[in-house]
Amino acid sequence: MSAPIVAIVGRPNVGKSTFFNKLIGERRAIVEDTPGVTRDRIYGETEWRGKKLVLIDTGGIEPKTKDIILSQMKDQAQIAIDTADVIIFLCDVRTGVTANDRDIAVMLKKSGKPIVPCINKCDRIGAPPMEFYEFFELGFDRDPIPVSGLHGSGSGDALDACMEAIGDWQETEEEGDSIRVAVIGKPNAGKSSIINRMTGENRLIVSDIAGTTRDAIDTPVENENGKYIFIDTAGIRRQAKIEDRVEHFSVLRAHMAVERADVCLLLIDASEGITEQDEKIAGIAYEAGKATVIVVNKWDTVEKDNTTVSEFNNKIRTALAYMPYAPIVYVSAKTGQRVATLYALINEVFAQATQRITTGMLNDVLGDAMIRVQPPSDKGRRLKIYYMTQISVAPPTFVIFCNNVELFHFSYQRYIENCLRETFGFKGTPIKLVIRMKGDDA
Repeated sequence: MSAPIVAIVGRPNVGKSTFFNKLIGERRAIVEDTPGVTRDRIYGETEWRGKKLVLIDTGGIEPKTKDIILSQMKDQAQIAIDTADVIIFLCDVRTGVTANDRDIAVMLKKSGKPIVPCINKCDRIGAPPMEFYEFFELGFDRDPIPVSGLHGSGSGDALDACMEAIGDWQETEEEGDSIRVAVIGKPNAGKSSIINRMTGENRLIVSDIAGTTRDAIDTPVENENGKYIFIDTAGIRRQAKIEDRVEHFSVLRAHMAVERADVCLLLIDASEGITEQDEKIAGIAYEAGKATVIVVNKWDTVEKDNTTVSEFNNKIRTALAYMPYAPIVYVSAKTGQRVATLYALINEVFAQATQRITTGMLNDVLGDAMIRVQPPSDKGRRLKIYYMTQISVAPPTFVIFCNNVELFHFSYQRYIENCLRETFGFKGTPIKLVIRMKGDDA
């Protein structure tokens, strides 16, 4: 990551989520709607003393529990601990030091990571309550910090302590001329194998056991095609499989990998065909506005005839109807079949996602489109479109000014998008249209 990671850990009900929301400065919804994806958002970013921090809210830890869900939450928190650069250990002043607090403290000390102990629910102004001083017995290198997740007091002191623990962090921004490629898909779809084949080295652990990769691993590559940073992500499982949080953090890392990628390779297992889970994973890339290549792996395992490819194409296009722009390529990481062609596709869709079109060219296309198909009207009021301009790339984003936003039906927006694609391509990338009203002279 280009920014330090701060994990907030502690036993259940000490106020981790409340404190997390206070640190990032917003109430972060746990569930968010995306195309085909309902996902938990338990991470956020904040900036402190001119530095960006990535904050992680983990599940509560019950060190000595036989409850399956609680023990799996402990596993999830352990992954967060292993990945974090600094750990905020949150306790509850109202309960005092508990046996679980002591056990967690031992676990954290064994991690070797910098620990910032914070004692939550010190809500009163002034000196902390006497119970606060019990927490010195936990024996951390840093003194406990009284905080209030409810009111926000002490949050600055906590972030100061985190920055001190992190030290002189140098933001490792990826090389500016490298294309960041996130390899996403279900567990055991062959993500690590694809990267190993493309790099020509066994850099990543490959196993038939689903879930071997539990983190997002960056692999820099430079060859005759260009410079790349491949991000191998943990396989994203069905929501029902992660509600117990056993792989919650791995899914979180996959989401984060997609968000910092330039191009996504969506791997589909040819032996299973396109599945509902593939649709949901594709929705992550779509929601993030990322250029995407659909890679059907394990093509060597499929018995083929003259119609096999067209049948696969039809099934994929039907299931992923919201991303018809994404090219499809059939490969085998095992044999190397067509894997080398992925570099050219990555370069192409990246170029398409980052291209800029002049306002003059855009409005020529817009004018031709309106001549071919008149803008819609409703109850005697006709949509008037004045002009269009591009405001950003990756994804290409265009603002269209008109007289009435409500008249600009979705179907006509899709028509304009198709006209843009016919003229400029935009292969592999979503397009975003922003409709704004200018005047009211209809």
